[in-house]
Amino acid sequence: MAIEPFLGTRVQKLFLGTVLVECILVIIMVGLSFGFVQADVSDNTLSAYKTLPCYFALFVLAGVFTLYITLDALWNRNVIQLVGMIIFSCGLCIFAGIQIREVHLALATTNCDAVHVATCADLFNIEERFLIVVPIIIGLAIVGYAWCTMKLFGEFGWAVFHVIGADPRMKHMYRFYEVFVCLLKFDYFAVVALTMQLTILVLSADTAEYALTIAAIPIVLVLLVGCGWSVKKEIKSIMLFSLALMLAAMAYILYKLTRFWVGPHASNYSTTRGTLTFFSIVSFLMLGATFCVGIRCLTFFGRGLKEAQQGAGERRRGVSRQQSERGTGTADSEMGLAEGKGKQGQQGLGVPLEQRMSID
Repeated sequence: MAIEPFLGTRVQKLFLGTVLVECILVIIMVGLSFGFVQADVSDNTLSAYKTLPCYFALFVLAGVFTLYITLDALWNRNVIQLVGMIIFSCGLCIFAGIQIREVHLALATTNCDAVHVATCADLFNIEERFLIVVPIIIGLAIVGYAWCTMKLFGEFGWAVFHVIGADPRMKHMYRFYEVFVCLLKFDYFAVVALTMQLTILVLSADTAEYALTIAAIPIVLVLLVGCGWSVKKEIKSIMLFSLALMLAAMAYILYKLTRFWVGPHASNYSTTRGTLTFFSIVSFLMLGATFCVGIRCLTFFGRGLKEAQQGAGERRRGVSRQQSERGTGTADSEMGLAEGKGKQGQQGLGVPLEQRMSID
């Protein structure tokens, strides 16, 4: 059974096309909602109206991240990441639904000065149409993602077999590794999105809280990259240190969560409390799941998965080098695969792929 190339099937193209259409339509709807408030509310710098800038910034970031995750999953033939993207889209749909209530709190229940309409309640009636469309678009896209993922499961599953082989023990360890790496990617989006919203909401840039919020982004990036690199190279010391930092990040999220509801600055989050609480809980649970899976991956160190990844990478590079030197295309590729298969039969690691595979 041949392995299809990147975007070499209609299903792959349909998946990517669905992502592009969803991202464009959602950003247009969110941009219109943000633009109307900016144009019609005379004093839109108040904390009560910061919910729309948070909403707009998050969905722009989510659009870029979704496109990256899709291309990365299709390129690496990663079904787990595609399933993760479906769950991710469900979270965005819930967030968009919560946002309707928060915009209502910001506009319909406050005494704001409207420029082009009679009252801000009338402005919300206009905004509501665009806000409702967003979760509908995302919901329809989720249906398309689910259908495409089912079709791609067999296609990408064959690629995994070529890398790891039929050894059940190796496949079990590989599955946990893939889940861990996938969780790290979504963790970074969740934490960056939460930090970005908090940065927009913090009023004064010269406070310690603002500096701590900004510093959280590179710290989390180093944490997650360190986790991914250490689990791939099986370096226990860095892995343990990264997991310890992950616990500290979870504690920081709990601290910020309490700030939304109690304390002297809780009123600053009155119109964003629901979405921030949702994001904080999701980020905390994702980091907790990543920590647990990371502990499980730690127990696999020294049991052969690292060697399987390195061997597969070396064989792929050898086949690619043979193709470039001989310049005979498919015939030489098939010869290289046949030679690799003979060598791997002794190791039980499957046969080599072309330049891409799901281990990254």
